[in-house]
Amino acid sequence: MSTGPSLAEGTESGHATVARNAFYLVLGQAMTTALAMIFSAKLGRTLGASDFGLYFLIASFSTFAYVLVDWGQQFYVIREVACKPERRSLLLGTALVLRAAGGALVAVPSGLAAWALGYDAITCWYSIAFIAVSLPFFLAQGYGMIFRGSDRMGLDAWVSVVNKIALLGLTLAALALGRGLPGVLVALAVAGLLALAIATRLYRPLTTGPLRYSPQIAREVLVGGSAFFIFDIASNVQPYIDVVILSKLAPADVIGWYGAAKTIMGTMLAPALILGAASFPHLARTAANGGPFKAEAGAALRPMLWLGTLAAIGTSIFADDAIAIVYGQLHFGPSGMILKVYAPAFLLLFINVALGYALFALERAKAFSVVRVASLAVSTALSLVLIPIFQQRMGNGGIGVVAAFVASEFVVFGGAIFLLRRESLGLDIAVDMARALGSAALTLLLFWWMPPLPFLVGVPVCVIAFSLCSVGLGLFRRADVQLFRALIGKERSAPHTSTMR
Repeated sequence: MSTGPSLAEGTESGHATVARNAFYLVLGQAMTTALAMIFSAKLGRTLGASDFGLYFLIASFSTFAYVLVDWGQQFYVIREVACKPERRSLLLGTALVLRAAGGALVAVPSGLAAWALGYDAITCWYSIAFIAVSLPFFLAQGYGMIFRGSDRMGLDAWVSVVNKIALLGLTLAALALGRGLPGVLVALAVAGLLALAIATRLYRPLTTGPLRYSPQIAREVLVGGSAFFIFDIASNVQPYIDVVILSKLAPADVIGWYGAAKTIMGTMLAPALILGAASFPHLARTAANGGPFKAEAGAALRPMLWLGTLAAIGTSIFADDAIAIVYGQLHFGPSGMILKVYAPAFLLLFINVALGYALFALERAKAFSVVRVASLAVSTALSLVLIPIFQQRMGNGGIGVVAAFVASEFVVFGGAIFLLRRESLGLDIAVDMARALGSAALTLLLFWWMPPLPFLVGVPVCVIAFSLCSVGLGLFRRADVQLFRALIGKERSAPHTSTMR
């Protein structure tokens, strides 16, 4: 009989841990998002749509190259550290060597791949340089895996914030001096080195011994991460393929429009990634220990539904305003329509992130990778068809890329529900989705009825209206308030809240 209270206490502690993790990540993300938007806005307004498109293109190449280098480390190492914290230093030392070696190995092949795809010499050299200058921050993110697996999300947030502050300051200086893209690349390198130094310092209280490389651990990480790698490739190759196809079927300005919209899309998606990352260590432990996984996955999914629906509503209403404020209507006005087309995907995308982390915790990453490959095939095929259509009829092929992506997320959702099987939330998720859609419909009806509101007034009105509708329809409940109170209480009494020492 004594196991009952213990289980309840463990569940409550787990919820508080997830809440604390989310709290730190939200604080860090709020700061980094603001800094990243200022960085992107300054870059877009200074470089113009065409050169901003070039920056977005080479950044996409670099992102995909580092997905190859990561080889699933992010998920595997976090899960291992969460379950076996005594292995931190050995896992970290090995992961850092693998990351450094991998970064050095992919730089030149990335440039050659760009050349093979028909890009000019400047784009090819920029692709190589971008990978090189991104390596220091990629190494700093290696420490972030340990911080996250140890439920010390605050440390990871500090590293990201320091990087963004340094990057913004150095980039503004480089652009003011007229250094253009080369100056931005130097800023990336210096900011990454500073973040790496901070990460190394913050890791000291968590160390379980000197950092060292182990060939045996390297094999373990590469083999164990391979399941996650397949999924990661299937997920991250899509933006790479999208931008390559778009660059071949549409003018340079369209790439810039798409890049601006995509940047805001990434910002809107950040809460889903935060909540997923915050819940993953706890879900992994629950699955490993035979705990109430279905209940824990349901608790992780509910805020995703709420935030995803709110993101969809806000994007559909305020897309044009957001583009005008950040990038300017003159050169980036068509980005607003791209962003609006993306709006319906937010609800599915937020849910899919939650379901994906649940499948990772259950060690079903390989099966989920098959689903991702299927969605990639759907998205690519539709992009090849839709980009020329929208480019010809509306002069904006970026709309075709996003429309194809929205369709592919239905494949991901259906596949994830199938793979969860008995752990699936079944009728519960259907009921909550209906409540979310009902709350969205009422909020949109209110904005249709009201006269247009200024952006700074309309956004809070939208949040308040949707919150009231979600409470009225039962999407937001008393348990959610209690979880928030547990978060605040935990933050006030937590003995190991992270601070920069």
